Amino acid sequence: MPGREDVFQKAMNDGHSAAWDQEWSKAASAYRRALEEFPDNPKALNSLGQALHQLNEVDQALQIYMRAVQVSPDDPAPTEKISQLSERVGDLKTATEAAVRAGDLFLKQRDTEKALENWTHVTSINPEHAIAHSRLAQVHERLGHAQQAAMEYLAIASILQRAGNAEKTQEMVNKALSLVPNSGEVKQAQTLLRTGQLLPRPLRAKGGTGPIRMAQVKQLQEPTKKSASVLDPIAEARQKALTQLAEVLFDLSDDSPVAQDRKGISAIMRGTGSLSAQSEQMKVVLHLGQAIDAQSKGKETLAVEEMEEAQNAGFSSSALSFNIGYLRSKGERYESAQRALKNSVKHVDYGLASRLLLGDIALRRNALNEAAAEYLEALKFADAAVVPSNQADDLRQQYEPLIETYQQQTDQEALAKACENIRGLLLRADWRDQLHTIRERMPKQESGMVAPLADIILQVQSSSALESMNRINQLARAGNLRSAMEEAFAAVQHAPTYLPLHIVMGDLLAQEGHTEEAIAKFSVVAHSYSVRGEAAQAGKLLRRIIQISPMDFGARNRLIDQLVARGQTDDAIQEYLDLASIHYRLAELDMARKTYTNALRLVQQGSASRDWNVHILQRMADIDMQRLDWKQALRVYEQIRTLAPDDDATHKQLVELNLRMGQPERAMSELESYVTRLENQNKQELAVAFLEELVRDHEEQALIKRAFAALLHRIGRTAEAIPILDQLGEALIEKGDRQGALEVINQIVLMNPPNAQDYRALLAQMQNDL
Repeated sequence: MPGREDVFQKAMNDGHSAAWDQEWSKAASAYRRALEEFPDNPKALNSLGQALHQLNEVDQALQIYMRAVQVSPDDPAPTEKISQLSERVGDLKTATEAAVRAGDLFLKQRDTEKALENWTHVTSINPEHAIAHSRLAQVHERLGHAQQAAMEYLAIASILQRAGNAEKTQEMVNKALSLVPNSGEVKQAQTLLRTGQLLPRPLRAKGGTGPIRMAQVKQLQEPTKKSASVLDPIAEARQKALTQLAEVLFDLSDDSPVAQDRKGISAIMRGTGSLSAQSEQMKVVLHLGQAIDAQSKGKETLAVEEMEEAQNAGFSSSALSFNIGYLRSKGERYESAQRALKNSVKHVDYGLASRLLLGDIALRRNALNEAAAEYLEALKFADAAVVPSNQADDLRQQYEPLIETYQQQTDQEALAKACENIRGLLLRADWRDQLHTIRERMPKQESGMVAPLADIILQVQSSSALESMNRINQLARAGNLRSAMEEAFAAVQHAPTYLPLHIVMGDLLAQEGHTEEAIAKFSVVAHSYSVRGEAAQAGKLLRRIIQISPMDFGARNRLIDQLVARGQTDDAIQEYLDLASIHYRLAELDMARKTYTNALRLVQQGSASRDWNVHILQRMADIDMQRLDWKQALRVYEQIRTLAPDDDATHKQLVELNLRMGQPERAMSELESYVTRLENQNKQELAVAFLEELVRDHEEQALIKRAFAALLHRIGRTAEAIPILDQLGEALIEKGDRQGALEVINQIVLMNPPNAQDYRALLAQMQNDL
């Protein structure tokens, strides 16, 4: 049964609208609805693939693009995407095969630039890929790029020589010589051949190390790939950290167009990133690459030294800190390990493993109180991970008096037993199953609250601080706030470090209207949680401060720091945007732009969705326009155009900015480039609407009217084009611009209207009058 065109078109429009708003989940759902009507529609398949890619659903995106290739085998775009995504996941064989095929397809469409780009990228992955070098040599030669073609022929010669084909090797060198007879490289190759020496191996094109490292990480993970359950928390975190470092290396060393876009964004940020200079970034790429290479070969001492060099070069991440902490712990460099793990402990991906490693280090140093506290922190993290999310905060609070008790415990045997029990429970592959089993066997509490597993594992009772908390809450619910505060003051004398008690005191202060005192209390407690590595609890209190006092910029900035430390990059970016919005409403445009710049930098450094780029850049451009900083606005809009090439508004702004800055040639180049893109995509009506709006807004611009008329003529609407040019010619004559009028009349003649002879006569008369 054929699909319904109206349903399909609505779903596609919904998808495009959601994609424009960067709501990629909604976009993907809409494109799937469209495919339900027409499962083999290439446009819908490619759009869904793009949405899934933006959602980081790489495997699903790959499957969709493979379907698109089956449906539309001559379209190079999905084949190129398969190459890029396969490279991303470390499948270099598929990546190179697809890139070669994409290059061939682009060449069929006479897009030599894209063809060369794909084949060159193959040589960045595999410098000895003979087919890619052969394609590059032939096309460069055809385009008259003699030097590039000669270098490719030398690369082919080197590959053939090592394959034992001496005759073909000489033929390739002779070919290079015929193209560039005076080239030093070619003469050197001739000399090496005459003396029976090997030619130099082909060099890896720039940007080729990232995918290689990703493939190495993939090989490291291969033995454990079958099931995540075979990994204990430390091994699982180690694998995740190594993968994230490989992804960072991939991004930093990638020389693809997407990576170039990111470098363009870095330029807009005016070097405000943590990698403040290109030389520093190159150091990071070098050291990370060597670290991953060393770790893949079991050279852990060299690996950790290279990671620390990357850190010294200005690169920081929780993944890097955890890897350093893990390797230093194995090497019994405990102080270095602890410093690194104190950073990674805040991140949700590495919190549990970092606590376990810190406990192990304390245990080896025979610091039993410290070890027990770290293991209890690990158990708190693990226990909260297996209960419903709405009960996790209450559960964490119940652990705090237990941790405080064990920090002051003097019974060494009890401390050692606690460490042994918790370590034995968590440092195993099936720790989640074990926690679920224990929790299922625990008696249900009448209050409906969940009890900490530590009560069973350690066979201890909750501290009296919990009883005090219950009494305080009862008094507060009854409206006896003063009595509740007195009870809290009495309780805090016995449990001064029990932070939930201080939070209750802050709540009581807020209810009594003592806002400043409540904020001060929450700030101190948030700082204490942060120092203890509990970023989630610190973030929760900072949000409470912001709720009480939305203009507290200090709390907002501390909240952003906590979110970044915890790995919640998207949430941190949203907080930056909220903060920038406040500055904007206060007319603090410089502070607003600086905050947007910080947000943009975080997108580049972190694991956040790249969808944020356009969203943030648009707001930066808006501020630049308001400040009349047209030059900076132009740079930002150029970057937006690269990231969102189908956005009419951006192209219109670029045309208008170039006109304002007295750059009509660049304005027309921008206009013609966009119109040509629309025409190539069979979107002539969009091109017409775009130019109509520009003509309305810029009546004085003859070049725009001429471009509009030229477009109408190309799409068969010559009858509409002629009056536009007629009016323009008359206007130019009235202004005394006879040369401009001549060009317009000549344009009419070239359109060959029914009365072309009249225009030829007019043209001849005007030329005689000049």
